[in-house]
Amino acid sequence: MENISTTSFRRAFDARGAVSPQLAEAADLLHEAGVNGTQVEADDLAKFDGPGLDAAGLDGAYAVQHLNIRRRIDAGAVVRGHKVGLTSKAMQEQLGVTEPDSGILLDRMLIPNHATVAAGSLFQARVEAEFGVVVGTDLAADDGPWDEAGVREHLSGTFLALEILDTRYPSWLITLWKSIADNASCASVVTGPVTGAVPADRLKDLRIDLLVDGVEVAGGAGEAVLGDPIRSVVWLAERLRRSGLGLHRGDLVITGAVHASVGLDGASEVRARSGEHEDVGVRLG
Repeated sequence: MENISTTSFRRAFDARGAVSPQLAEAADLLHEAGVNGTQVEADDLAKFDGPGLDAAGLDGAYAVQHLNIRRRIDAGAVVRGHKVGLTSKAMQEQLGVTEPDSGILLDRMLIPNHATVAAGSLFQARVEAEFGVVVGTDLAADDGPWDEAGVREHLSGTFLALEILDTRYPSWLITLWKSIADNASCASVVTGPVTGAVPADRLKDLRIDLLVDGVEVAGGAGEAVLGDPIRSVVWLAERLRRSGLGLHRGDLVITGAVHASVGLDGASEVRARSGEHEDVGVRLG
C-alpha cells in the first residue's frame, strides 16, 4: 500500500514537468543497467558528460535520480526514507568532493538485521557504518527553513545502520554528479533495532566500530558527520524542500558514514557496534 512519502514524491515529481533529452538519456542508461543487472557500458560514459548536463548542475543529477525512482515506484516500490552521503571529511576526501549528497530509500532496498545478501548481485560493493534516525512527525516542505533545534523536535528514535554501496558505473572513479544520478550509490541498507532511549542529540558523542569477519577495520564518532548527525538531517530537509518535498512520519534517515567506506571483496560477514545501540550485521553469501 502506498504511504504518504510515496504519494508526496509522486506529486512533487509530476509537478516538475519533463527534463531535457540529455538527462532522460542518462536516466535510461542507469535504468537499463539496473533492470538487466549490469553496469553502464564504458562506451556510454560520455553521455554522462557534456554541456547539457553541466548546465543542469546537481539539480540535473537529482532529476535523473528521481526519474528512476519514479519508475521503481510505478513498478510497486514504496518510499521508506532517505540516505545522506559524503558527510564526513574521510568520505569527501575519498571521492574528491566538498559537499554531501542524498538518495531515496525504497522498501526493496531495506535488509533485515543479520540477513544474508547475495554477493553475486553486487559489482564493487563497499560498506559504511552509520547512525540512523526515525522521523516522528512531519517536516513539511512549506514549514521550512529548518534548523537543528526544529529538526530535533521531529525525531522519535535512533538506530545503527550498515549502508552497502555499489555503482552502476565501471569504476568508483566517478563525479558527484554521477553518484547522485545513481541514487547516491546506495544499493541497500541494513537497519538495526530502533531505540527511543538514545536521543538524536547524543549521536555526535557516540562511536561506531565496523568489523569485517570479526576484525575491526574502521570506526569513528558521530561528530565526524558534519560535526553532528543532526546537521545531516537539516541539510537533507533543506535539500528536499527545494524540490518541493518533505520528511514524513516513519521515514528513516541514515545520516552518513563516520569513516571512509570499506571494500567488501571476499568478505563474508559485516557488523557495526556501538555501546548505546544494538549491533547491526549482514552476511554475504
